[in-house]
Amino acid sequence: MEQEIKNKCENMCEGKCWKKNKGGTSNGLVYCLGVIGAAVYYIQNADTFWAGVLGVLKALAWPAFLVYKLISFLGL
Repeated sequence: MEQEIKNKCENMCEGKCWKKNKGGTSNGLVYCLGVIGAAVYYIQNADTFWAGVLGVLKALAWPAFLVYKLISFLGL
């Protein structure tokens, strides 16, 4: 039964669904370090408690700001 499912899948997606990813990426770690670094930066530069809270929220969304600025810079 399992072999039949595997054969059907290989026919549908040309074997791609059964291939294993042999290389790992560390994107999650890079993002996490970026969030921590941004949070430290924003909290250190905050004058009030609420500015620090806003800084933590900004730290979570820094990739969105980066992509927005990059697209604006490139004029896309």
